[in-house]
Amino acid sequence: MGSSAKKKKDKKRDFQKPKLKVGKARPKPTNFTDTSFRSKAIVLNQQSLKTTAPSAQTQFSHHVSLLSSRTDSQRRESLNYLTTAITTRPIHAPLQQPVGVLLQKLVPLTLDPSNGVRTQLLKLLHALPPNDVGDHIEKVLLWLPVGLTHLATDIRSSTLEMLVWALGCAGDALVSCAGGWVKTLKSLVLMHGWPLEFESGPWSSSKTSFGKLGEGKAMAKGLTTLAFFLRVGLEERKEQDVQSTGWGWPLTNTEQHMISRRSNCFAYLGLFKAPGGGDDESQLYEDREDRQRVFAWKFQKPIERGLEAAKQEGGEVGRAAASVQKAINDGMRDFDGSP
Repeated sequence: MGSSAKKKKDKKRDFQKPKLKVGKARPKPTNFTDTSFRSKAIVLNQQSLKTTAPSAQTQFSHHVSLLSSRTDSQRRESLNYLTTAITTRPIHAPLQQPVGVLLQKLVPLTLDPSNGVRTQLLKLLHALPPNDVGDHIEKVLLWLPVGLTHLATDIRSSTLEMLVWALGCAGDALVSCAGGWVKTLKSLVLMHGWPLEFESGPWSSSKTSFGKLGEGKAMAKGLTTLAFFLRVGLEERKEQDVQSTGWGWPLTNTEQHMISRRSNCFAYLGLFKAPGGGDDESQLYEDREDRQRVFAWKFQKPIERGLEAAKQEGGEVGRAAASVQKAINDGMRDFDGSP
């Protein structure tokens, strides 16, 4: 009897109309299928199927083109591949691409927001042949002032490491090329927040923030790089004497009649300068005496004032400031102060 009543109740439930309530969703039927999901698929517009693998030269060029990829992981992987390809090539084998072409693609990555990309970039730069960098140092110099005065602390730190690499590879070429001495030195000074006397305008210079973590280490790193740069630009180098090559009497004073090694040996005459004097930042200072004169006129006093404040902090910063002062004293020892 109970079983019969239950069966009648179940049959009656199938024909009952559900009562809808305000604010509640309509009940779904028992055979409802959820179709709200979306399927994901990888669509390849073009496919190139070949039985032979691409050559090493083709892969190298392909990864060079991927350096401008939008994803930082792809840029980092391409840099890693290029570093491995350069370091594992045979000893006497040339580079897969010229150094000038590579630097044109690599140096803009100095401002890359990814720390991993910049770290891998420095590894790749150290893998390049140092003797081939000097002829293309202008490509590196184009991005150095931008990175040294960047707002991000990590980018400034990576740019300092790139400057150290450039000075180690082609220091003479860097300080002697157009803008290499004044522009780089100005960027290093402004990075530490030291005001320059020859700068005019309503802007006031304030101390650069190196970040909450490692502020002392970052400032010491900048001062150490400044000392290295000053040693390269102001250090006296011993040139090979002409007499040591075996030229003796009657060929006396031969070095006075030889062609100068400088590309602009008559620059001191000012024959090709603009009427207003030209832009000093873009000038070439191939001679050590010219760099000493510009340094004494524009940068020596602001740097020494900043070093006095840095020495008072003591510790690693104080030692780095002392190394900068020593580089100035050694480089300007024989400077007579004449214009």
